[in-house]
Formats: sequence, C-alpha cells, structure tokens
Amino acid sequence: MTTPLPIDDARARLEDLESVNADVTRLLMEYQFGIDELTTKISILHDEFTHLHDSSPIEHVDARLKSVRSIVEKVRRRGFEPSMEAIRREVTDIAGVRVTCGFVKDVYAVWEMIARQPDLTVLQVKDYVARPKDNGYRSLHAQLEVPVHLSDRIVPVVVELQLRTVAMDFWAALEHKIYYKYDQDVPADIVHDLREAATASANLDAQMESLHDRVHGSHPPR
Repeated sequence: MTTPLPIDDARARLEDLESVNADVTRLLMEYQFGIDELTTKISILHDEFTHLHDSSPIEHVDARLKSVRSIVEKVRRRGFEPSMEAIRREVTDIAGVRVTCGFVKDVYAVWEMIARQPDLTVLQVKDYVARPKDNGYRSLHAQLEVPVHLSDRIVPVVVELQLRTVAMDFWAALEHKIYYKYDQDVPADIVHDLREAATASANLDAQMESLHDRVHGSHPPR
C-alpha cells in the first residue's frame, strides 16, 4: 500500500508541477507567436506577388511546433540541464517554417527577401541546395531570430526556416517516410536508389526551370 505524502509536501509538489506546466505553456506560446510573425511576413510577400506580378515564387507554406515530448527527448538525448533557459539556448528547432517554391532561383529570391527584413536576425544559413547532403537531400536552411512583441516585453525566439522546390519537397517527404519505416536502418540498395532519385529530382528542377525561362523569361522575382 502506498503511503500518502504529507499535505504540505503534496501541495508543494503540485505547485511545482503547475509552475513547470505554466513555464512550458509560455515557452511554446512564444515560439508559436514567432511562427505567426514569420508566416505573416511570408504571406505578405506571396500576396504582393500574386496581386502585382500575376504569380508568386511561393507555392505554399507549412509550419510546425515541436511537441513537449520531442523537446524532452532531445534534452535527454543531448544531456543538458532541462531548464527553460537551456532549452531556449540548445533546442533551435522548436519552431519551424517550410516554404516551397517553384524553382531553384525562386528559393534564393525568396530567401533574399526574407533575409532583408530589418527586424529579423539571421543566425545561421546552411545551403544544401548548392551543396547537397551525402544522401542527396537538398534544401536551404536558416535559423532566424524573430522578435515577439508581448504585452510587457519583446522576446526573441529562434525559428528554423527551410526553403525548397516542389521536387525537393517531394523527395524529402518520401525519404522521411522510408527512414521512419526502417527505424533509420535503411537497406543499402534503397539508400542507393534514394540518391539516384535525388539526382533525378535535381535534373528535373533544372529542366523545368530552363523550360519556364524559355517561355516566360529568365529574370527571377525581386
């Protein structure tokens, strides 16, 4: 039979749990606001091009907020102190936004427009379009510091931005499903075929962009 905690101890533990829950809720809320800020900026760019230039380099936008379980797993895996301050500092992919574009030139054009925004701070850029990963993965990744204006203060949050073409996005989605199915232990022949598919995807991007330029001209939107 379990011995009940003394009333004072039980109350203290409940208060600690409520405090932790409130801190986590506040943390995720701030990162969600960071997503909202960035997606609003991207939506404005999309609408501007749609209305003033007849077409937009932005095909669609997805966003995701990391779950509490995923954050806890990353803290446990990397072994750092599970405080809100450490999580803010060490977990840089709590908030994510993915922009899918029609062509490679659109990826860079949209990135330049976003990077020029004066209230955004570019912390890091990894260009896997120009330099694909060994498995063939291609995408442009950036970490942006986004100011979130709350009622009593401004909180800077880090949002991970990914920009890729439709072909890159299709390949990445399939690759993710395959690695999930095999629990990361993918057979060598499938890994080889995935690399070949990545090459085919890159060739398709180049061919479709060339065709588009022949029909519409070669000047990317600015």
